[in-house]
Amino acid sequence: MEEKNTFHVNGYLGLFVLLGLMLAGIYLFYMGVTTESVFQIVTSIVIWIISILFISSLTIVSPNQAKAILFFGKYLGTIKSNGLFITTPLTQKINVSLKVRNFNSSLLKVNDNDGNPIEISAVVVFKVVDTAKALFDVDYYQDFVEIQSETAIRHIATQYPYDSFSDDDVTLRGNTGLVSDELAKELQERLAVAGVEVIETRLNHLAYSTEIASAMLQRQQARAILAARQTIVEGAVTMTQMALEQIEEGQEINFTDDRKVQLINNLLVSIITDRGTQPVINTGDVKETKSR
Repeated sequence: MEEKNTFHVNGYLGLFVLLGLMLAGIYLFYMGVTTESVFQIVTSIVIWIISILFISSLTIVSPNQAKAILFFGKYLGTIKSNGLFITTPLTQKINVSLKVRNFNSSLLKVNDNDGNPIEISAVVVFKVVDTAKALFDVDYYQDFVEIQSETAIRHIATQYPYDSFSDDDVTLRGNTGLVSDELAKELQERLAVAGVEVIETRLNHLAYSTEIASAMLQRQQARAILAARQTIVEGAVTMTQMALEQIEEGQEINFTDDRKVQLINNLLVSIITDRGTQPVINTGDVKETKSR
């Protein structure tokens, strides 16, 4: 099914013309009775029947609303312009809302890419753009949108981990914008058959499931500590290497291997430790002699 326009004329102009036809029909009927003309009487009756049929087809289309026109089960087209119109008589008129709608999915429990159970939900903003597909290609397009939205949310949630300490990884918590865009793209592919346009999708709830929330919090803390320690160690090694190179080049000092190891050890300890260090000043070797 594809949406198309159907016959409709301005209701005010059409009503004015139909009233004129009805007055003409009354005049013909009067003249037919006066002159005993059967043709004029029949013509006046036909004009009245046609006028009444078209008057009965008057329909009002509100803003952001469309009306699909069916003639004995056959789809004739859709009226999207708002106002008063006269369309094909003896037709069924089905209202379809074109307003932007929000769908808030229920709280879903799924497993992320790492297999951890998480709770996730999203808000989907959509509107109908093809009334023919929305009415005739799917059964109750509102329910179709809800079911397909939850299916897409489940699928997207399994494609990414909840969290990661690597900057290169795409995660549900750290890349909500990218995940929302992927969700909108997949939803648009799923809902195109229903004539629905997805305007926006946003994750509105994301958390670990309650049964593993405390354990995952400890895991996050441990991974954060390890990541911080790794950064500190890498920085300390770089700073120590730079200090040795600057001392040897600027002062023309050549350290022995033992002294270099001792200096490296002292620098690493002072940089890596999370407590204040106490300096020890070495004044040289002291030899004690006993006098007899």
